[in-house]
Amino acid sequence: MANVSTPYKFLERNPKSNYKQLFVKGTRIMARSLYGQYMSEEEPRTVEQIAEDYNLPVEAVRDAIAYCDTDPIDIREDFAREEAIIEATGMNDPNYYKKDPSQRKILSPQEYARIIREVEERFAKERAERGG
Repeated sequence: MANVSTPYKFLERNPKSNYKQLFVKGTRIMARSLYGQYMSEEEPRTVEQIAEDYNLPVEAVRDAIAYCDTDPIDIREDFAREEAIIEATGMNDPNYYKKDPSQRKILSPQEYARIIREVEERFAKERAERGG
């Protein structure tokens, strides 16, 4: 994946990840993970608490929150791709992990590529409309 500049000082794409959403620079910490803790209904965390827990600058956490507040297509596309893979493999079955491993569905490279392509096509129009 090409290195894409962002308006966020502390966020970037992770070229080693299949995820399109942004990560805290130099880490494998997804911005969405930090945002989830900040927005948690059960136990919301302050920006300062999150920064301390992850040993990050407060500004990095603020960048993550600002990014996620824009409702990025990348995050929704990542979730949709994961959901499609979970559905295709049957991992959404509550008994999936109780099954004999030989009975679990493994996606072929062609099936996996088809799912990725279908999800990307679903989000392509919205991405074009937003100019991204």
